[in-house]
Amino acid sequence: MFELLKTEGRARRGVFTCAHGSVQTPVFMNVGTQGAIKGALSAKDLKDIGCQVELSNTYHLHLRPTDTLIREMGGLHKFMTWDGPILTDSGGFQVFSLASLRRIKEEGVYFASHIDGRRIFMGPEESMQIQSNLGSDICMAFDECIENPAPRDYVQKSTDRTYRWLARCKAENARLNALPGTVNPTQQLWGINQGGTYADIRVEHMQRIRELDLPGYAIGGLAVGESTQEMYDIIDAVEPFMPQDRPRYLMGVGTPSNIIEAVARGVDFFDCVMPARNARHARLFTWEGAINLKNAKYQLDERPIDPQCDCPVCRRYSRAYLRHLFVAEEMLAMRLSVMHNLYFYNNLMQRIRDALDAGTFSEFRREYSEKLGRRI
Repeated sequence: MFELLKTEGRARRGVFTCAHGSVQTPVFMNVGTQGAIKGALSAKDLKDIGCQVELSNTYHLHLRPTDTLIREMGGLHKFMTWDGPILTDSGGFQVFSLASLRRIKEEGVYFASHIDGRRIFMGPEESMQIQSNLGSDICMAFDECIENPAPRDYVQKSTDRTYRWLARCKAENARLNALPGTVNPTQQLWGINQGGTYADIRVEHMQRIRELDLPGYAIGGLAVGESTQEMYDIIDAVEPFMPQDRPRYLMGVGTPSNIIEAVARGVDFFDCVMPARNARHARLFTWEGAINLKNAKYQLDERPIDPQCDCPVCRRYSRAYLRHLFVAEEMLAMRLSVMHNLYFYNNLMQRIRDALDAGTFSEFRREYSEKLGRRI
């Protein structure tokens, strides 16, 4: 399922294989929370901009159109006409993001729907059942994403509970995969490391969950309040205890610079809403840094968003035209900008992989890690 092809320092070049194809790593997963990319991109668009893995959200799809409807339609791949790999997160992040609407117990989490207020319960078994109905290739364990910073005593208790939930997820995932009629009987469960910003809790939790011998492992609960350096420090602490022969996923991260630095620390999989969200507000990534197309200086700018980019948008449209679309509040502004930013991220990963193949990742990191973090 995962082949490590080569390393450069701690940076890793690999191939992940599942029922819906092979994925070249390091990889950025394009986030389609409700089975669609916000910004009006279709499954065909994702292919055109180099997406390898699509990511959708268990909690949101459970609410609408419901996972049972998606199962009746043949699973999420068929429903959204995406034939590549899909990862579904577990709903655990909503334990963090919907803090005012939830109550955590040992059995699971009680939510009030953010849509209509109706009561919802989700525990490890329910999360696995929903993700089984969706038929994703990778299902994530149900966990609690803890706000940073948080009191040590609470973090320890939460992390212990997340471990107990993971054991329940593993049993339920195995049971569901063995049932006749399961949408994707090869669905694999990945565990999630938690522990806030306490390195010793993180390491102890990673040591415990690796004993469950899962197909992949994620580092969760970062980019939720801590500094960038604290995030890097936690990755540095946890990475030596992650299995070398399994894919590593840093959840919800991040900027182009974050990704380059995390690849250098041994991470293989990434996801983040940032490129699409920024694009919808005219903040676009280039190989010289980020630009804001709403700035008046682009009013007569005939250049593409990025002269170094060969995405479908940069091959055809000017900065001036895109700025006009934003000022006029045309929907096309968001579609074209999201297409560019996601292409940029997918191309960033391709250039990282090319550098690893050539043994020049260290040089690539020195040239671009700081540059891609600046604003023009």
